[in-house]
Amino acid sequence: MQLLPLLTLVLILTGSAATAQQPQHPGHDRQERQVFVPSNSSEPVPEVRVAAGIATTLVFDAPIDRASIEVEGQSTRFRLVDPGERTLFLEPLVAPGDGERLGVRVRYKDGRSPAHAVVALVSHPTMVDTRVDVARMQRFPAALEAALAQCEAGGPANLVFSGRLDLDGVRARRIKLIQDIQSGMKLKEGTGFRARTWALVAMRVHNLPGQQPWTAGEARLIRADGMPVKVLSVRMDRPKLAPGETGLVVAETESPYWNVAEIFRLELREKGGERHLVIGTAEL
Repeated sequence: MQLLPLLTLVLILTGSAATAQQPQHPGHDRQERQVFVPSNSSEPVPEVRVAAGIATTLVFDAPIDRASIEVEGQSTRFRLVDPGERTLFLEPLVAPGDGERLGVRVRYKDGRSPAHAVVALVSHPTMVDTRVDVARMQRFPAALEAALAQCEAGGPANLVFSGRLDLDGVRARRIKLIQDIQSGMKLKEGTGFRARTWALVAMRVHNLPGQQPWTAGEARLIRADGMPVKVLSVRMDRPKLAPGETGLVVAETESPYWNVAEIFRLELREKGGERHLVIGTAEL
């Protein structure tokens, strides 16, 4: 019996078996995006897509307490978990299974609310998040106040100096939602604000997963008699709304001349595209 051919056959068979046992990992499109930390426990925890052998970096909007970091399965499921001053570097050894969510919890140092950032690590067949900016979502009225403060160089006090805030104060009413999903978009909540010399419509809009990025372009307010109201500006709290993200869109109108509590039909249109959202009725 010839020894060399026998050894060659054993090596070939062993190599074939080892190759068959190795998991085959399909290619992943590497993404960079932003998620928001929920302001209370009733809101869904944002998901971060990870893959075995591919590093993901979470970048927080404030310094974090490194000693507070909790990563589910850290000792057995990750090759590296490395916190920094504002970052958390993760490299999984084993990706989460179908439907599995691995929790990550980090405490901020600044004492602001919410005190902790929580995300869930999940798998995706074709995409992985290599960088995720993690930001705290302000409560809805607070976000609007911050936007107003940024528009006025002197902050909220300058609203009084400019005459935009007076004894008439500000009147706020919830927008009546149309719950149907349209063009891969959905309105989560909305509020109409009116003062003596200005009016705003603020909308929190969700771009559903799997959709193309969306940019706010135009808002239309139509009175009951069919006459449009002039909209002076439309702004969003980020340049683009990535798939699965929620953004705050604020539209400012001309000085109100209509009756108080008049009802308007509201539409939000995409910049340079065809994905439009008929939101419902706004009371201003």
